[in-house]
Amino acid sequence: MQLPDQSPAYRVAAGALRPLMALLTRRDWRGAEHLPPSGGLVVCANHLSHIDPLTLAHFLLDAGRPPYFLAKEELFRTPVVGHVLRGAEQIPVRRGTGDAVRALAAAEQAVRDGRCVAIYPESTLTRDPALWPMPGKSGAARIALTTGCPVIPVAQWGPQDILFPYSKRPHLLPRRTVHELAGPPVDLDDLRGLPLDAPVLAAATRRIMADVTGLLAQLRGERAPRNGSGDAA
Repeated sequence: MQLPDQSPAYRVAAGALRPLMALLTRRDWRGAEHLPPSGGLVVCANHLSHIDPLTLAHFLLDAGRPPYFLAKEELFRTPVVGHVLRGAEQIPVRRGTGDAVRALAAAEQAVRDGRCVAIYPESTLTRDPALWPMPGKSGAARIALTTGCPVIPVAQWGPQDILFPYSKRPHLLPRRTVHELAGPPVDLDDLRGLPLDAPVLAAATRRIMADVTGLLAQLRGERAPRNGSGDAA
């Protein structure tokens, strides 16, 4: 796959990631047809392992939509990972500070430039004991409603078998199957053009998380809890 609009560092990182992940995991990729082939978009996924940014990136690269992640600013200060993230033009977020506003502005510009911005609306690994998504934050909704771009929900299941939430000991063998399921764009049409006040952002966030949770229920073959991720934080 050619990555004509990506930096050299991005191309190197993507070129290394795909064969490595193909070697370490089995893939069950579904729903990639819902990803627009071009133009800016936001991808929203559940977050259940420190390794799932790699599995999500693998899925999106295979679908032809190289992702740009909003990532914790702390990662950009680590010697090797930080160098790769900066070179690959990923977007740092310093949570709980005014700098988060600048991160959202950078993400909005990336969308306007036609890029695929990947966001974990929960903003951290799920703390739900059964690994269902937690309530989402409003950043993804704000970006989508500000730019008018589509939001594609994605559910992930399987990365937790490689690296359980908050664990530091990966289980690489036998190879685990990683399931990625993308759904149709979240229906936000009736909210577009409205003032971006708290009720509008909360409603959009609930819809995003409801769609992500519904896809995860499909992957797991289970019914999602009723009082879960539908409420925006």
